[in-house]
Amino acid sequence: KTKYSKLIFRKSDTVPEELHQMVQEGFLTLQKHNCFFQDLVRIKGKDFVTPVSRILIGNPGCTYKYLNTRLFTVPWPTEGYDIKYCSPQIHNACKALIRLNDYLHIEAVKALQGQNFFETKEIKDTTVIDREQNFATSLTEKGSVSKDQSSSCVPEDDYISLKNRTSYNLTLLNYMDPLQMLYLKQEPYFGMGNMAVSWHHDENLVERSTVAVYSYSCEGSAMEESNEQKLKGRDPSVWHVGLKVAWDIETPGLAIPLHQGDFYLMLDDLNMTHQHCVLAGFSPRFSSTHRVADCSRGTLEYIFGQCELALQNLQTDSDSMALSLKSLETAVVKQVEEIHNEVEFEWLRQFWFQGKRYLKCSDWWLKPMAKLEEFWRKMEIMTSLVLSEVGREEQIEEQRNETISCFLLVLTERQRLRKEWTAR
Repeated sequence: KTKYSKLIFRKSDTVPEELHQMVQEGFLTLQKHNCFFQDLVRIKGKDFVTPVSRILIGNPGCTYKYLNTRLFTVPWPTEGYDIKYCSPQIHNACKALIRLNDYLHIEAVKALQGQNFFETKEIKDTTVIDREQNFATSLTEKGSVSKDQSSSCVPEDDYISLKNRTSYNLTLLNYMDPLQMLYLKQEPYFGMGNMAVSWHHDENLVERSTVAVYSYSCEGSAMEESNEQKLKGRDPSVWHVGLKVAWDIETPGLAIPLHQGDFYLMLDDLNMTHQHCVLAGFSPRFSSTHRVADCSRGTLEYIFGQCELALQNLQTDSDSMALSLKSLETAVVKQVEEIHNEVEFEWLRQFWFQGKRYLKCSDWWLKPMAKLEEFWRKMEIMTSLVLSEVGREEQIEEQRNETISCFLLVLTERQRLRKEWTAR
C-alpha cells in the first residue's frame, strides 16, 4: 500500500451524471468529426506512428511536447479569447472538457489535502483505492476550492502550492480500438497482457504536479467476459492502468480495472517515482488526461517574446528603408540565430508537418503562425546580413573570426535539422 499510496482511484458513481453525459458526448463528437490523429514521434533517432490517436485541448496558445513532437492545443472556451469553432458541436465538446478539467482540479486539491492531513496524523493505513468516498461536486463551481475551505486543512502557502500543482492547463485526449490493431506489445515484467501504451513517465510537466485521467470505454458486446480461457491475473477484456516502481521489477506491479466513467489521480511526485502503462481491453476506449504542462518554453507568449528580443537587433534606415544590424557582437549574433532555429524547428515545422489537422476543430492557430512566419522571414534576412557584414574589411579580424566561428556552429545545426525534418 505504501508503494502506491499516491494513486487515488474513483469509481464512476462518484462523478455527477450530467458531467459524464457531457464529456462522453464530447468524445463521440470529436471522433465523428475525425479530430483524433496518430502522432509521428521520434524515439532514439527513429520515427514511429503511435498506435493511439490523440488530440490536445487546453488553454489558448499552449503546446505540449512529447517524444520530440509538439502538439498545439485546440483552445477550449476561454474568457477574453475570440475562438471560432468549426461547428457548435465541437464548441460543446471543448466546453465539456473544460468542465471536466474544473471538476478534476477540485478533486485533486481535495485528494492532496487529504494526504497531507493523514501524513500529519501519522495514519499509516492509507488505502490505495477508495471506492466508497463520494466527492460529487456541483457543476456550477468555477474550478477552484475556496480559500476558506482550504485554509481549514492547510496553511496559505501550501494552499497556493496545491492549487498550482493541480491547475491543469491542458488535456491530452486518447482514442484506441484494440480490435483494429494488428499487433499489441505484451507487458514484459508482470504478465499483464496486451499494452496499448508501454511503461513510461509523462514528460514535460510541472514538478510534483498531479495527473488526472478520466476513462471512457465503449462497453458493449465486445466487453462480455471471455470464457474461452481462464487467465491468471487481470481480465483481458477490461481496460486497466498499470503502475510500477520506476526501474524496479522486483516490487509487484499494480493493475487497476477501468470501467466506463472511472477516473484516477497520480498525486505529487508519483509520475516521477513510478512508471505507468495502459493495458488494452477488447472495446474501444477514450481517455482524457489532464496535466499541468511545463509551458515555460511552450506558449505563444513565450515565443513571441523571443522573436521580439531577436528583432531588437534589426534596424531600418529612415531614408533608404534599408535594413541593417545594430550589433555584430558574438553574443548578440548567437542569441538571434538560436532564436531563429527555435522558431523554425520548435514551432513552424512542428506545426505544419502535422498537416491541417487543427483546422478540423478551429482556425485559431492560423493567425499566430502567420505572425511567426513573418518574424522568421525577418530573421532569415538577419542571417544574410551577418554573412554580408563579416565579409567586410572594416571588421577587426579577431572579432570577425569569433563571430564566424559561433555563427557557423548555429548554421551547421540549422542545416542538420533541415535535413532531418525533410526526411520526416
